[in-house]
Parts: sequence; structure tokens; C-alpha cells
Amino acid sequence: MSKFQTVSVLGVDFIKATNAEFLQALFNDSLQRKNRFVVTANPEIVLAAKNDPVYYQTLKTADYITADGIGIIKGAKILGTPLPERVTGYDTMLKLLEFANQEAKKVFLVGGKPDVIKKAREKILQTYPHIKIVGAYDGYFKDDKEITQAIVQSQPDFVFAALGFPKQENFIAKNRQLASAIWMGVGGSFDVLAGTVKRAPNFWIKLNLEWFYRLLKEPTRFKRMLALPRYLSLVKKEAKRQK
Repeated sequence: MSKFQTVSVLGVDFIKATNAEFLQALFNDSLQRKNRFVVTANPEIVLAAKNDPVYYQTLKTADYITADGIGIIKGAKILGTPLPERVTGYDTMLKLLEFANQEAKKVFLVGGKPDVIKKAREKILQTYPHIKIVGAYDGYFKDDKEITQAIVQSQPDFVFAALGFPKQENFIAKNRQLASAIWMGVGGSFDVLAGTVKRAPNFWIKLNLEWFYRLLKEPTRFKRMLALPRYLSLVKKEAKRQK
């Protein structure tokens, strides 16, 4: 179980931790070979959990849920239970890869398009030469039997699933007993790692406008962005109800 206090945002419990505190907890967990399920959640994930009881129960089994998105930080503040800062999936994954490199750990990758997973694997091996990549499978599988068998045989220390929500969280919840690892859903992180998608420059990230940068680069995301005002409306209603 998490050592951190949690803050509930529309029924989803977020850990109250800084990036540094959270990473230290994960490093310790890994060194002690503890089985951990990490979710980095944004407003879309919170809304999905609200509308899908099965997905909601899946999130309840996570050991750590972090605030990946300025919308979660704003929501917690509106509810009068502020969170310290954003803890994003991509940045957390990079720090875990650095740690895995230092400790010569085994990493398993699943998700992304075939060319993306290939490039992501190459990038990791190039940047982190001491990591042992014991599996790299794209996300276009109908049956996960081959993947789960590979996890059982290789016993990785880290499993990064870039399958998009809710698929990645459901995949982890179903299979996490197969290896005593840090299991983490990382969304589109392999695309950024592979260089097929460009992350927002630091200037945009510091201003909490990463979402807007992504919208400018990918206008097709507009429909997804509509989740934010819906989410904030629900948060404000919840805040009024609590008064």
C-alpha cells in the first residue's frame, strides 16, 4: 500500500507527493522487489472512471495514482485539498529508466505501433546502455498470451504499458501478479521517446500549457480536450455540495 496521504478528486485518490518523494518511493520499492501498479491520471481518466464502474474498480487496485495534468491540480485546489505538483507519466518513466540503467535492471515494453516500439527500444538501448530490455511488443495484439508468457519467463523489474487508457490499466490489473515489478501505464510516451511525436518545449510545460501545445500540433485532439471543461464543471459542483 502507498505510504502517501491521498486526495480524492471525483472519487479517484491521488497521492499527495512531490516528484522527488514519489520517485524515491518507487526506487525503494524496486530495490525491495515490491509489486507496484502506477497510474498517472489526467481529467480524461477521472471522467472515464466516473462513467465506467469496471475501470473505476481497476483504478482502485493501483498503489499510486499521480496527478498527470494541470486539470487535476486545479480540481484538487477547487475542492480545498491541494496537491503539491504535477507528476507526469513521461517524466516519471524517464527517471525510472535512469534508475534502471544505474542498477542494470530488466525492462519490459508493451504498446505503440510496430515502428514506434522498435524506435523506442533502440533509443532506450542507446541512451541507457546498462538496461536489459527483456521484451518489446507493439500494442496491436488480439491475444496477450505470448506477451504474458514472456513476462513470466523474463521476470522484469519494470513493465511500461503504452496502450492508452483504459486498456493499459486493465492489462496491468489483469497481469501484474506475473512479475514482482513496477507496472506503469505510460500512454503515448513511447511516441515521444521514439521521436515520432514532439513534446512541448519547457517554456510551455512551465506555464502549464502543454495541453494547448499538443492541441496546436494535433487539432484532432479537440474532441478529447472537451473533457476538461466537463471535468471542471463536475469538480465545481462537488465543491459546492461539500460546503
